Amino acid sequence: MGFGFNLLFILVILPLSAVALMIWLFTRNKKWLKTMGAIWFFIVLAVFLVSLLQFVSSKTVPGIDDIRGKYVVDRGFFPGKQADWQYDHFRFEITDDDQFLFYVIEKDQILKTYRGAITYSDTYTPPRIALHFKQPTHHIIADNPTLYREVWSFYYVFHSEKFNNMYFKKGDWEPRD
Repeated sequence: MGFGFNLLFILVILPLSAVALMIWLFTRNKKWLKTMGAIWFFIVLAVFLVSLLQFVSSKTVPGIDDIRGKYVVDRGFFPGKQADWQYDHFRFEITDDDQFLFYVIEKDQILKTYRGAITYSDTYTPPRIALHFKQPTHHIIADNPTLYREVWSFYYVFHSEKFNNMYFKKGDWEPRD
């Protein structure tokens, strides 16, 4: 929990609990015991609910195995003709042997494949990828992508000099029509 809760716990809740326990020991009045039981029940319940809420709302931290896979243009960021056109013309894959395959496609037919390798930066969590190509590359993959995390998923953003930012999410390519 946070600093404020710890301070409240140490300076208020524990001393009041000790005083109530002492009063109960001398008076044997069950009212004090029931009051302390109720207070501690709500404290434990609050800690549990806050921990559960933190777990449910925390951003996903993808590992290397999560990063590997097939990616398509995410048409949900900026829906419209441009996103549909990009979806029909670009996708990529990160293979299990850390190869980066960028596909220029026309609907379901692959026109050109740019092959490269990936290295992972261990200094960041989640690991950042760096792309390495021997041949000239496409303008979309000229720079390394940025990984953005959400609560239950993540996506990559590539900066293109022609299209600006392009958003890719993990998934299999399927025809739109």
